[in-house]
Formats: sequence, C-alpha cells, structure tokens
Amino acid sequence: MEKVILVINAGSSSLKFSVFELPDTGEMRVRAVGQVEGLGTAPRLKAKDGKGQSIADECWPNSQVANHAQALQEIATLLRSRFAGQVLAGVGHRVVHGGPDYSAPLLVTPEAMDALAAFVPLAPLHQPHNLAAIRAVQAVQPELPQVACFDTAFHRTQDMVGQLYGLPYEYYERGIRRYGFHGLSYEYIAATLPTIAPEIASGRVVVAHLGSGASMCALLNGRSVGSSMGFTALDGLMMGTRPGNMDPGIVLYLLQQDGLSAKEIEDLLYKRSGLLGLSGIGNDMRVLLASDAPRASLAIDHFIYRIKRELGALAAVLGGLDALVFTAGIGENSARIRQLVCEQAQWLGIDLDLAANEQGSARISSAGSRVSAWVVPTNEELMIARHTCKLLAL
Repeated sequence: MEKVILVINAGSSSLKFSVFELPDTGEMRVRAVGQVEGLGTAPRLKAKDGKGQSIADECWPNSQVANHAQALQEIATLLRSRFAGQVLAGVGHRVVHGGPDYSAPLLVTPEAMDALAAFVPLAPLHQPHNLAAIRAVQAVQPELPQVACFDTAFHRTQDMVGQLYGLPYEYYERGIRRYGFHGLSYEYIAATLPTIAPEIASGRVVVAHLGSGASMCALLNGRSVGSSMGFTALDGLMMGTRPGNMDPGIVLYLLQQDGLSAKEIEDLLYKRSGLLGLSGIGNDMRVLLASDAPRASLAIDHFIYRIKRELGALAAVLGGLDALVFTAGIGENSARIRQLVCEQAQWLGIDLDLAANEQGSARISSAGSRVSAWVVPTNEELMIARHTCKLLAL
C-alpha cells in the first residue's frame, strides 16, 4: 500500500493541510492541499488535488464546525474518500515556537506536549492553536505518530551575542531572547539554493520572506546568522497588521498615558497596525498598489523603507552581500515591490533586470550585477513533510 503524510498548519481561525505521497524513489509528491477557514464565524472547506483541480468546496453552520477538532473530522472524511487504500503514515505540524531548547523536529509524546505548552506565553496567538491541532489528531487516532516542526529551530545556529537583549542577564536565562521566525521557509530556501543557484548557496545571502507576515534572514553557507524577528513575531519589518520594529517606550506610553490594557495593546499591535493601520484601507498589498489614496502610498513607502533598513543591517552582520532572495506571497508575486526594494539596494551592488523581474524569472538581476537578486518560491509544507518522513524513518 502507498503511504501518505498529512501536514497541518493550524491558525487561530483556520486549519491548512497538505497531503504528500511517499514514492519508492525521488521527491514526495503533493496529492492534495486545502484549508478549513472561518472557524468561529463561517466555516468553509476548500481543497484541490495535486494538479490544482477542485476536490472540495463545502460550508457548514458554525455550530457544526466550530473548532480545530471538528475541522479535522471534516478533513479526515474528505481524505478517507479521496485516498482509500492508502496508509496515513504520520502527521507533521507547523509549531511556531520551540523555545530555547529545540533546534530540530520533535516526535510528539506526552512529555513533549507538556514542554511545548510551556512556550505558550512566548507565542500566545499561535502556539495554542498549533497544540490544539495535535490534540485533535490524538483524539481521532491516538496511535498515529506526529511530528512537531518549529518555526524557531532554524535560527538556533545564531551566535549567542546576536540572541541577547540589553536586559539583565537573568531575563535571557528565563528565555527572553531573540528567536526569529519563518524558519521553515528559510530552511527550505537554504536547501533549494544549491540546486537552482549553486553560485550563491554557500555565500552571503539575505532572504526576504514577504507576506502578510514578513521577515528577513541572513544566511551564511546556508545557516541562519541573523534575522529581523526577535522574541515574538511582532519585531522587524512592518507587516500586514503588525507594526514591526518600534520603540518599547511606546508601549509604556500607551499603558501609562492612554490607559490601555495589555489586551488592548495586544490587539493594537497584532491586528490593527502595519499596512492596515497606516493605510486605513487594508492589509492586502495588491489592493494598496492599485489604490491612488495618499495613505496607501505612504504605507507602501514605509514597507519598503523598513526592508531597506533591515537589508543594510543584515548585510553588515554578514560582512557584505552576495545575493538577495525574495520569497512568500508578496516576494514571489509582486514585481513592483521587488523593483522598489532593488532600486533602494543599488548601493549594495544590485542591478535589476526589469524584464526578468516582470516575468518573474528565477534570477531578476542583470548578468553584470555585482550582487545578484532572485525569486525562489518557498514551500514550508514540503519542508515539514521531509522532516516528518526522516524522523519517522519512512
């Protein structure tokens, strides 16, 4: 019987999934991809097969599919009908936070779940949903092996000095340090570069993961040596609804002068800031690029400015720059954003090939560019599937 791996990425109101088939030889193939969205409001299951053809589009009353466990039941029903006769060999999960201790994927055990639950205060808006999905699978098939793959693990190669904050050392010992996120995306890019761009794979590379969540990572010989995100996924670049880097004194001001509660500040920083807050229009870069509203342009300008500043900082960490790589939703699909970033990076030696950029070619810099620029699609789900397959010795 053919074996398949299920990959799950659980969010606060969604449950994304992918199914990978394990061939006898060669790379795993995606057989299905989809998500249950609108949990808690208007749940809907949408899924496509490996060729992009729709295999499911179903809505339910909120009372029928109100949580991750119920969403998983609906996904399981779909998968049983589509993959009858195939064996589900394991489940891989994206888990945002592995804390200071986990630098590699982890087989889920009761002891591991206790350890991961202790990291909830470090990622309160993500970790509980990641763990809820694991528990939901355990409730349905308790004997099925599950693997936790961490967004923070790839960055554990960074030097201690880069992980510190200028707080009393005891806070570092308590876990208050720079962790970095989007690690599964950066790990995939680092693993892919030797194939598509071997000339830069072992060099000094900055990867810009630009999506609704956005960050940048400095790679040296394929290892993370610096990243824009820190203790939480709020830091660094401005994002769709998150402000990115900001003076912590602002939080004190909001507490002391405006009288906001911690919950109100959390809502402000995670849900009402970033592109949405600056533009007053929305957090979708496509909408902002199409708008002629002055604040839409202002939001885009600040987005580019933050990338420019972070690129300079990470190039300094690397001691120079050999290549800039764009990935994720905006990075892969917005030629205009890539152009604006590269124009601001001309001083580093990037000479953009406008035609290649518009076409979305793999290499978008000119042949004579001293620093090359690339577009490399990320695939966090495949990275999780690879880890799951390896850890379970499938």
